[in-house]
Amino acid sequence: MSNRRPSERLALPRRTLLRAGLTTAALPGLASLLGTPAAVAAPLTHRGPGVVRSNRPMLSHGIASGDPTSNSAVVWARADRTARMYVEVSRSPRFEKSQTVRGPVLTSSSNYTGQVDLRGLPAGQEVFYRVHLEDPDRHGVRGPALDGRLVTAPVHRSDVRFLWSGDMVGQGFGSNPDLGGIRIFERMRSLSPDFFLHSGDSIYADGPLQDSVTLPDGRVYRNVVTQEKSKVAETLAEYRGQWAYNLLDANVRDFSAHVPQINQWDDHEVLNNWYPGEILEDPNYTEKRVDVLAKRARQAFFEWMPIRDTPHDPEGRVYRKISYGPLLDIFVLDMRTYKDPNTPGLETVPDGGVLGWRQLEWLTEGLTKSRATWKIVANDLPIGLVVPDGDLIEGVAQGDPGAPKGRELEIAGLLSTLRRRKVHNVVWLTADVHYTAAHNYSPERASYTDFAPFWEFVSGPLNAGAFGPNALDSTFGPEAVYVHAPDRAGASPMEGFQHFGEVEIDGRSGELTVRLRDQEAKVLYSKKLSPERH
Repeated sequence: MSNRRPSERLALPRRTLLRAGLTTAALPGLASLLGTPAAVAAPLTHRGPGVVRSNRPMLSHGIASGDPTSNSAVVWARADRTARMYVEVSRSPRFEKSQTVRGPVLTSSSNYTGQVDLRGLPAGQEVFYRVHLEDPDRHGVRGPALDGRLVTAPVHRSDVRFLWSGDMVGQGFGSNPDLGGIRIFERMRSLSPDFFLHSGDSIYADGPLQDSVTLPDGRVYRNVVTQEKSKVAETLAEYRGQWAYNLLDANVRDFSAHVPQINQWDDHEVLNNWYPGEILEDPNYTEKRVDVLAKRARQAFFEWMPIRDTPHDPEGRVYRKISYGPLLDIFVLDMRTYKDPNTPGLETVPDGGVLGWRQLEWLTEGLTKSRATWKIVANDLPIGLVVPDGDLIEGVAQGDPGAPKGRELEIAGLLSTLRRRKVHNVVWLTADVHYTAAHNYSPERASYTDFAPFWEFVSGPLNAGAFGPNALDSTFGPEAVYVHAPDRAGASPMEGFQHFGEVEIDGRSGELTVRLRDQEAKVLYSKKLSPERH
């Protein structure tokens, strides 16, 4: 779909940046707006904390940054009314030397969201930014600013540290004021990572919230509830409201302002276990065509996420590569938009797939040509875990320990190609299953053996029900080296078992260390991997 939010690109004068920091010199001409969404929805309404209107435009849901590279980053904001966005950028948190960027006008057509794509930033450094809004019809009438921080990728071998997780506000568990909100984000922010990889299920568009949930032990879990979160999302306005809900939480807003994001989506951004062409039988939905719902969900995703436009792709491609210096390339997958229907797991689906041929070709070529020491594949569906959809199979693993079948065929072909072309140091990071684990895949344990051993690490949930471990399919020989999961399904955030992962790459040795952490940031498991030399 081509409905996109307002976006402007900025080319900062790099020579000036390198010599004297960001200056207040006038900028060269800005690029034209890149598309304007046509659908209109009313501003957010809710029963939780209110957005106070004044005679000045206000930032209603904080600010965020995303898709950082060595010289660029996207800065995102949302206004409470029509307003022009401005971004002030500096190397100093005191903004002693800064440059102000005139951004787009945020209107109802994009749900008052917008972004500026900052270019020409200094590599491998903290960059501080400040966003304010101005009334487009009254010069100088502006609202209060909000400050943020981001880190750009290095161009030389340097330490890199980032976090990843997924699965947020699911199974009826939202922002709980009794717990201080979604505090796992405060724990993650305190680690000051370079960026955060959000591995999907960033919202639960199919998961309505109630004011309270009585837990099996008698305790009561209370939720902040908004109008949009009180039912399943079907309309564009309701999908937008799902994203707005997360940013009502102060911990999430603070984290978003200070930690750049790399975002992908999974199923719950649309609805549980969806696939293209699906027709729903669920009585909670009046719109039964999943393709219609996915189109609305995709528009809301791109409006509310700090995500860079993919060049020459007006449809809004989610899968993309983020290069983060000589030690790291990140391949963000989309295992939803192109997948085949969910089917019984034991049959071979003739054209079965989860990536689609274009994405598979892109991934194979990208991994083969990558010169980064480490290649992180962000897969929103685990490879070797059996993920059921009732009596059907909706994940990659078919539940059959024999030769690859159905969606496993794409992964088998990719792994074999990587072995033949001697592509080393590929690590897979995922979420989706609501517990944390370390999986080692080896041909010595596998029924399909034409691949080199590799690791897959699982983390989550961020704020959702936690579940016990899924069954492993031995086609690719996985071993669950570590698992941390509850002994019952749907355990609330009050019971623990919320998780995030940390990846640290040593700039000198190139060693990569993965740490699996709980909701208090306690390290539960750690694994150090040494790079194979090309």
